[in-house]
Amino acid sequence: MKLTWLGHASWLLETDRQRILIDPFLTDNPSATITADELDGIDTILVSHGHSDHTADVAQIANRCHSMVIANFEIAHWFAKHHHVKKTLGMNLGGGVMLPSGRVQMTTAVHSSSLPDGSYGGNPGGFYLQVEGQGVYFACDTALFSDMRLIGGGHVDVAILPIGDLFTMGPEDSLQAIKWLTPQVVLPSHYGTWPPIAQDARQWAARVAAETKSKPLVPAVGDVLDL
Repeated sequence: MKLTWLGHASWLLETDRQRILIDPFLTDNPSATITADELDGIDTILVSHGHSDHTADVAQIANRCHSMVIANFEIAHWFAKHHHVKKTLGMNLGGGVMLPSGRVQMTTAVHSSSLPDGSYGGNPGGFYLQVEGQGVYFACDTALFSDMRLIGGGHVDVAILPIGDLFTMGPEDSLQAIKWLTPQVVLPSHYGTWPPIAQDARQWAARVAAETKSKPLVPAVGDVLDL
């Protein structure tokens, strides 16, 4: 299983059976090193909420790659209606579905959600995936919440957490999240794209190593990690 940070909160998870893209925001993303046109073979796109820095390239990639878009009901319906995405699956918090590479469940997130045209974006969420024997948790955009203790039934091998602050939890709250989630490996997300969410990820990683039992990894944009 391979994981690539594409910049901001966009990630690519690759298994032997599937290429799963999370919250694609590439073409207009100042931290990205590729554009949406350069991504091919995307089987599934997971969309956590409606904000444009998580949805900007969904339709373009989905329509070109014939990807399945999985999101909450409102977002899935919006992409089908307004962007003619042919394969969508609307779900809701707590629900799960089987994919070729494993199961994905939509988890709670404490955030907001509106679509780029101002439409109601439903409840924001995160995703917990059970793939190739590992539990992978994408918290996506969220504040800290105590039910993180329950995600994956306590089986989180890899956690991807926002640390940017201002719009999501920051480094301090992410440390508490790590203590509750107890992942073997943790990676930072949703930081450094613009000055308001600038963070020192190396300093964050040093604190993770010193204050928790998890191993921090801080990839550069475009790095491919073998998990």
